Amino acid sequence: MLFRTLALGAALRSLAVNAVPAPTPDTAAEQTGFIAAAADSTSYWVSSVQRQGTIAFGTDPTYKIFRNVKTDCGAKGDGTTDDTAALNDCLMRGNGRCAKGCDSTTTAPALLYFPPGTYLVSKPLAMPYYTEMHGDAVEPPILKAAPTFAGMAVLDSDPYENNGDNWFTNQNNFFRKVRNFVIDLTAMPANVGAGIHWQVAQATSLQNIRFEMVKGGDNNRQQGIFMDNGSGGFMTDLVFNGGNMGMFIGNQQFTTRNLTFNGVNTAIFMNWNWLWSFKSVVIKDCKVGIDMANGPSNQTVGSVILQDSKIINTPIGVNSSFSMTSIPIGGGTLIIDNVDFTGSTTAVMSSGAAVLPGGQVVKAWAQGRTYAGSKGAKTQAVVDAPNKPAALMAGDAIFERSKPQYERVPSSSFVSVKSKGAKGDGVTDDTQAIQAAMNSLTDGQVLYFDHGAYIITKTVNVPKNIKVTGEMWPLIMAKGQFFSDPSDPKAVWSVGSANETGAAELTDLMFETMGPAPGAIMIQWNSASTTQGANGMWDVHVRIGGSAGTQLQSDKCAKNPNSTHVPNPECIGAHTMFHATESSSVYVENCWFWTSDHELDRSDHSQVDIYNGRGVHIESQGPMWLYGTSSEHSVLYNYQLTEAKNIYMALIQTETPYFQTNPAAPAPFDKSLGPTDPKFDGGSTKNRDNMAWGLRVVNSEDILIYGAGLYSFFDNYGQECLADENCQSNMVSIEGAVDNLSLFGLSTKAAVSMVSTSTGYTVGKGNAVGSVQIPDTDNRSNFCATLALWRPE
Repeated sequence: MLFRTLALGAALRSLAVNAVPAPTPDTAAEQTGFIAAAADSTSYWVSSVQRQGTIAFGTDPTYKIFRNVKTDCGAKGDGTTDDTAALNDCLMRGNGRCAKGCDSTTTAPALLYFPPGTYLVSKPLAMPYYTEMHGDAVEPPILKAAPTFAGMAVLDSDPYENNGDNWFTNQNNFFRKVRNFVIDLTAMPANVGAGIHWQVAQATSLQNIRFEMVKGGDNNRQQGIFMDNGSGGFMTDLVFNGGNMGMFIGNQQFTTRNLTFNGVNTAIFMNWNWLWSFKSVVIKDCKVGIDMANGPSNQTVGSVILQDSKIINTPIGVNSSFSMTSIPIGGGTLIIDNVDFTGSTTAVMSSGAAVLPGGQVVKAWAQGRTYAGSKGAKTQAVVDAPNKPAALMAGDAIFERSKPQYERVPSSSFVSVKSKGAKGDGVTDDTQAIQAAMNSLTDGQVLYFDHGAYIITKTVNVPKNIKVTGEMWPLIMAKGQFFSDPSDPKAVWSVGSANETGAAELTDLMFETMGPAPGAIMIQWNSASTTQGANGMWDVHVRIGGSAGTQLQSDKCAKNPNSTHVPNPECIGAHTMFHATESSSVYVENCWFWTSDHELDRSDHSQVDIYNGRGVHIESQGPMWLYGTSSEHSVLYNYQLTEAKNIYMALIQTETPYFQTNPAAPAPFDKSLGPTDPKFDGGSTKNRDNMAWGLRVVNSEDILIYGAGLYSFFDNYGQECLADENCQSNMVSIEGAVDNLSLFGLSTKAAVSMVSTSTGYTVGKGNAVGSVQIPDTDNRSNFCATLALWRPE
């Protein structure tokens, strides 16, 4: 991930806090923040499930992953005791916790559980790497900032030092979750304070959080979320009440949905991005909904997508500085899709002028570069609304579903795989024990993976109606001869069977290989859903190499750009990370399919050469939804849709392997290519035609893509190619027969052609379209090249 430095001095100063008397709470609701939310007792299973998690590849056998902040760490949660020291101690407990100067580690995770209560804090809660803060889901606890609170934010994911340095590299600040909290700033002065400093990258999430801030006032400077940079990421189910800005945000890319803003001066201030997707946003009683105006002569915002949203009693829906002459030509792109502006006077304002009136429901409108085939123009107007298949819809909006937390399921219904005989020690073959545990479940039970490393040596057949959840991303590790043949790939986890329907749910799991597994399909989904979205996968990641226990680390797989070389067979990862078969239907949210580009655990943290075949392969006939997914560094492609149908993708993100073109694709898989794999016919093995596709769409229909950030930063680790934006030749390929395909908000980096096809394609009932090349040079944005919309014709 590339680092982007921004001028944040003013923003940081606005968050500085001085100890001054707090304003008197003006409502009964605000006053209740000073009282404990509930007694300690709760029915939430997280508080009472048996804890047997262990660190398979750590050095401390007594290391404790789970911490109850009251019973284990001494926090009171009574609304009057200052719990700052107890909570920060709880965050840092344990040998090897990763904070300032560490950068990353996977062998010292911590899961903090907050029982119901009000936790008074006077300084930020500093969040180490690989941490989950988990409030009670039945009765969410309150994090209450004291009147004398001093610091950037109540919760800080990447603290700043006095010299301006962060604890972590922002674009590598992975693996952290915060859910089920109320964050209350109402006792603070109105001119200072933020709820969360969320400077994060992939495999991170905020879920089910309410921000309470001081309401109104010209001097109000409070912010719910402050985000300066990073490379995320996903948030959902957030509510912002009061404050000056609900969200002050900047990041390479992000997916957010189900956000509510009540009585905020500016609901969302978009400082910068490459692309950002907002879905299911409700903005009520605010002055401005989204402010993305950062100057027509220097657009800092790449693109914003606003979909399935409603603006109520808010004069300005979106404030922009885009115009037909603004620069760069692709900067300030905005896509509006099914947004109710009946509560706004102005739907979109640009440089002080209304360009789209309010008082209406806008089905489809765009500002930015739009294309039909190879014909493009700069646009600021209504566009044709896409045909949205009924299978993808819930009423007039695209279907969505939040991650299940099983808050009404008793702890007695959770079945531990360790209690069923699995060891999770990173040594024992746990295949049979896990299969037996799955087969033994009865209705209403949830299979619980205690943290550990579970070795899998043959396919685990996952029952079609199973519910599986993990403790702090337990490792499911493919190993051995069964997964060794890239010409005959086998699934590690095979969910359901073809031609059957089910309701399987997977949450909070991590899939890896132990050593090379070139014939492993890490997750294969086969079954269709019994009802819309019944099959689902949330916060489930595939991580190939670069971490302890994988045997694919920097001691063996260090990068080697200085000599032409063939791939090291000991550094081959898997065949495919995720495969949705033709018979499948599944909902996928906040899942990262990552071939490691650098070392996470060894002290050098250096870049590595690991060769993974394919990222995400979709053959599903749908419906299928992908929210906030990323697929990075696979050799052949990161996303491919083959004869797929009824697919919705809300912001996908990719990176081309840093080592290509040394070697170039398809190496080391040139001897085992299958019939659906791309062909690389670029001639020389050093040719930049021979690099991983960010996205291939082949013989597919009813495909809706809302946001795609597809990046190429290197050629054999060199970055000279960035100057001319030509690190690789092509990024998106459209092939065969396609129909009803809309690609909104495409941002590519350093690909000569953003969208291309060398042989042409057909649309609908055989309308042939010749060769298409959409050049980067015609669509430059702030960092990437950006399109508001591309359609085949």
